[in-house]
Amino acid sequence: MADQKHEHGTMNTDVQEKTFAGFMSLVSKSTVVILVALVLLYLING
Repeated sequence: MADQKHEHGTMNTDVQEKTFAGFMSLVSKSTVVILVALVLLYLING
């Protein structure tokens, strides 16, 4: 059943890298939106 041997460093990680890049982009954009919302709330409410 486990006849295949895994060699370290041979796995294709393209999909994982694209997913992580998308996740980091989402987190960065969300952070900017939240900060802008907080600044606007501060300016409106004084």
